[in-house]
Amino acid sequence: MGGMQFYGKKLCFIGAHPDDIELGCGALIARIAGKTDIRCVTFSNNQKNPALQNLIPEHYASMRSLGVPESCVDVLDFETRRFQEHRQEILEAMISILREDDPDIVFVHTKSDVHQDHGVLTQEALRAFRGRTVLGFDVIRSSYGFFPDFLVGVEEADVQKKLDALACYKTYEGKYYFSPEVTRATLIRNGAICERPYAEGFDILRIVADFGK
Repeated sequence: MGGMQFYGKKLCFIGAHPDDIELGCGALIARIAGKTDIRCVTFSNNQKNPALQNLIPEHYASMRSLGVPESCVDVLDFETRRFQEHRQEILEAMISILREDDPDIVFVHTKSDVHQDHGVLTQEALRAFRGRTVLGFDVIRSSYGFFPDFLVGVEEADVQKKLDALACYKTYEGKYYFSPEVTRATLIRNGAICERPYAEGFDILRIVADFGK
């Protein structure tokens, strides 16, 4: 008997800046770390800003707390807020990811995100990963009209790991979007949509499925 299969042995998470992936996907990553192959790629290191010099070690620490080793985390050096000037290079970097990792599912910023760098990444990801499922994650500080229509249930332990991961960013301590209350409330709200205690929410940019025997 045949059936439609939705699977993801290899997952790739793509974010514009350090913290984006954890803000949008931290609980999901905590849930699946060690159970599937994960690669996380951040396209800007934000190092031209002297106030953000500790951001990269904080990012690696955050990922480790989610269960993702440094060997699975890449940070590129595209300049923040100038992604539009480097679309071709960004596309080529994504094509390299496709060739090297051949991911089944790609997570990138939602189309509802108004940050210029985030929008460029999403557009180029849809070009680079044409034959792959692509899901959009939300970064609350720059979203406009996001509504999750792909929901993944997570548990209290995953929620706590996401909170712990965000707490690694001492640079952003005090920012409202790093508030544990905001993070937990968002996961509860997503859970309510799908009748779960907690859920990480995404929008569907492209779903690719196979009918197997």
